[in-house]
Amino acid sequence: MQIKINDVLRAYIEPLTESEYQALERSILSEGCRDALVLWEDVLVDGHNRYQICQQHGIPFKVVENTSFRNLEDVKLWMIDNNLGRRSISDFQRGVLALRKKEIMAARALELAAEAAAEDARIAPQEGDAAPKKPAAMPLASREDIARAARLSTATLGQIEKIQKTATPELVEAVRAGTISINAAATVASLPEDAQLAAVAGGKKELQKAAKEVRELRAASRPAKEAKESKAAPVDYGDIPTDVAELRAENIALREKNAALLEEITVLQRRISELVNA
Repeated sequence: MQIKINDVLRAYIEPLTESEYQALERSILSEGCRDALVLWEDVLVDGHNRYQICQQHGIPFKVVENTSFRNLEDVKLWMIDNNLGRRSISDFQRGVLALRKKEIMAARALELAAEAAAEDARIAPQEGDAAPKKPAAMPLASREDIARAARLSTATLGQIEKIQKTATPELVEAVRAGTISINAAATVASLPEDAQLAAVAGGKKELQKAAKEVRELRAASRPAKEAKESKAAPVDYGDIPTDVAELRAENIALREKNAALLEEITVLQRRISELVNA
């Protein structure tokens, strides 16, 4: 069989680091290719690195075809779930995959709702006839469901979503490299692009300093009444280790965002329900 490489699928999952690739290569050279490559017909779905290594060194490998895939979206969902099941990926990688899954699930739910509406219009009942039965639409997984599958909190998922939308590529790379936490990166991502670039260029300490300054500015700009009613008093992070400070700040952010996120979930689910029942 001539295995085909789909560039979209090959780039869909974050590539291995150089050290990870070298470790995989050493393993295959000493033990062979133990895990079968997964195909969608003749298209490679899982095992791009193993395939490349085996081709380069003339090492035999096995293949298995997954016959449950109906389209490219099915393949992508399988790839996401397969990688979410691995322990080695970071929380940021988990969040990126979870958000991709959320987009696919949302698009599918809307498509099914549109199909149901079109089917109802096609077989509109005559006077006195019973209303046609609507096809069951696939339920949209909530933000909580998606976060749970990725083993993340909804707040962390929201922070990753913000990073993807507003962070510069350099700041995103700093998160991937572990130079800055997700929580701090989401805070720095609210700065203008030039400020983000300057913070990244300054390294870990400058990034932490930028995050601290943004938090302090936000705390100072809160209305006096809101600050008084808040159960969490403002915290001076100056004498607290950075990792502890970030955890405390994340705890505060979790409480603040919880109500807003729950409301967002309710609105999204109501929208899908209205589309299905329209």
